[in-house]
Amino acid sequence: MRNCRISVGDDGRSFSLSSSNISYQFHVDPSTLDLIHDHWGAYAAETVPDFNGVVSGWGSQYTYRRREFPDLGRGDFRVPAIHIQHSDGNTVSAFSYTGYDTSPGKPSLPGLPATYGGEGDVSTLIIHLYDDYSDISADLYYSIFPKYNAITRSFRITNNGTRDVTVLRASSWSIDMPNEELEMIDLYGDWAAEARINRRPVVYGEQGWPWSDSSNASNSSTSFRSSAGYSSHFHNPFIALASPSTTESLGPATGYSLVYTGSFSADVERWSTGWVRVLLGLNPLHLSWPIAPGEAFTSPEVVSVYSEKGLGGMSRSFHSLYRNHLSRSNYTFETRPPLLNSWEGLGFDFNQSSMVKLAEDAAGLGCSLFVNDDGWFGTDYPRDNDTLGLGDWSPDPAKFPDGLGPYVEQVDKIVVQNTSEHVKFGLWVEPEMVNPDSDLYKQHPEWCMHAGNHNRTLQRNQLVLNLGLEEVQDYIITTIEEILDSASIKYIKWDNNRGIHEMPSPSANHAYMLGLYRVIDNLTTAHPEILWEGCASGGGRFDAGLLHYWPQSWTSDDTDGLERLYIQFGTSYPYPPSAMGCHVSAVPNHQTGRTTPLAFRAAVASMCGSFGFELDPSTLTQEERDAIPVLISTQQKINPVVINGDFYRLALPDQSNWPAAMFVSPEHDSAVLFAFQIRSALKPVPPPLKLQGLDSNAKYKVSNGSWEQSWSGSTLMNTGLSLNTK
Repeated sequence: MRNCRISVGDDGRSFSLSSSNISYQFHVDPSTLDLIHDHWGAYAAETVPDFNGVVSGWGSQYTYRRREFPDLGRGDFRVPAIHIQHSDGNTVSAFSYTGYDTSPGKPSLPGLPATYGGEGDVSTLIIHLYDDYSDISADLYYSIFPKYNAITRSFRITNNGTRDVTVLRASSWSIDMPNEELEMIDLYGDWAAEARINRRPVVYGEQGWPWSDSSNASNSSTSFRSSAGYSSHFHNPFIALASPSTTESLGPATGYSLVYTGSFSADVERWSTGWVRVLLGLNPLHLSWPIAPGEAFTSPEVVSVYSEKGLGGMSRSFHSLYRNHLSRSNYTFETRPPLLNSWEGLGFDFNQSSMVKLAEDAAGLGCSLFVNDDGWFGTDYPRDNDTLGLGDWSPDPAKFPDGLGPYVEQVDKIVVQNTSEHVKFGLWVEPEMVNPDSDLYKQHPEWCMHAGNHNRTLQRNQLVLNLGLEEVQDYIITTIEEILDSASIKYIKWDNNRGIHEMPSPSANHAYMLGLYRVIDNLTTAHPEILWEGCASGGGRFDAGLLHYWPQSWTSDDTDGLERLYIQFGTSYPYPPSAMGCHVSAVPNHQTGRTTPLAFRAAVASMCGSFGFELDPSTLTQEERDAIPVLISTQQKINPVVINGDFYRLALPDQSNWPAAMFVSPEHDSAVLFAFQIRSALKPVPPPLKLQGLDSNAKYKVSNGSWEQSWSGSTLMNTGLSLNTK
């Protein structure tokens, strides 16, 4: 039946996870007991056998099979999903099928973030495998979320033997797709230039021919990874595969998103048969995870979605699933307060009186949240610049002689202009880092990440604390708890401003991540009343792993309105705009030197769940001061639709001078349209902007603030709007 979620063949050796829209199918090879992949995509009532059988060639039966959980050492020469080194040094594995279980709902992953849901939302299939030669078992977890056209995968390796083994490679998702023409989409970038969209053909091998396009050799690569210790600015742990004809709104697409924050690897390899192997999981350079007898290793989860409605449909599946079944914050579906962050306005140069004055100015503009950024802490090493004080999380007595409590009380008494609402207080922290010039480093130099006598490389004048150590985890939990107990703090911006160098072992990165998740899980669970925001020099850790713990992340340190369009459109491929933060900053922009209109910057920032300002209000013109309360009022009116609505990319800034996007409320009774012109041009005029996602039969009032007209949904979607560029 089409509504059946998990079906098992009569012989217990063929499996299908299906809904009315999707099917994921595989079976057990009767001769090898290996798992063979059959189909992942649109709903299929039956499984079509591979009539090619074992293709002849210079290989074994494992070389020419579409394998579900490929191991290494038995003739499969493609990239494996699992690679284990045994106690005698050999790296051959031979996993065979032994059985299965099904269960309603979805089990959690110990120590790791993951999607969740009850038996009405999700069902789980567990496949049991065993390697008789090494006494190692593998349990593969498949869960289907029918409403979101999504399948999740992870696995657990258990050492049932008497000696240690080491996991060298672990790709949570592995699939061998048929010989089809495919293009791959991923997100690359750097600091202040995150999430640039990269689309190119999937060619043979893991690396294409650089000489095929000398203007952009990177377009030929179909594998990428982060070795920065974090998901990183350089690459995001996300892949999409689509037909060359697939657009934003038409055609098939599959997306793959890793729910993890550490170093990762994404591998897309086209084999001699034309089959395409897709793997997503941990970076093998940063793994080598030992498993003692009786212990187990659990891989992070990968979420895959299938869409028949183009890349936009893929994104909306990710967005809805992540809002409803990954993020667990009290604020996930709440309108976010407009804020002012102190950093670009005052930097390190402030004291209590200047900060209270800045909070008053923020309230005068209509901001209801004031955030004291970097520079508020340190006693022996006061944080007057970025070389001092990280790790010493006590208020600087020169700036706050009475501590945070009385200072925050002053801010709390400020009333937001034209309301009865009082300003809420937020604080910046960077707990995973330490400056050498700090009390913490002097007391515990062994707590920072280091490799023997190798140089401890500074980046931004700081070192990384080793969160793989339980005592470091406990220190951070206790210290942040003391800060939260000292004052009425309603928002925390949790920053991280460098990658990890000098790891003492490859396994140190995964141990760090497990420690980080323990710390953040502890604090966010204990303080659900706080609005937590992640940051890593902007989007260096904008990933699904951290989205489990907090509802939003600072998307980029680049606050230039035009640059942010590219960054936000790219980030929206796997992540909901409700999870993005964007602020309006002063012009000329301090990074690009570009001047853009205030209304343009505010519109770009309003496309994100969290909206605010990053400037000194005292430098504003009167015209700007008069305009900002109106812009905030508009933003607060549309924010519920941005937070909860379906997102449609109508035109990309990479492809059009008139990029546009829209949000449609869950009830389809309201929508918010964002349309931009990014370069001045008298000719040609903009094309009609055809909307999406509306109710064809409903009548919509269309207003831009200066005029209002009513049209049917069918007219707006099929005829479109004519944009006025004047």
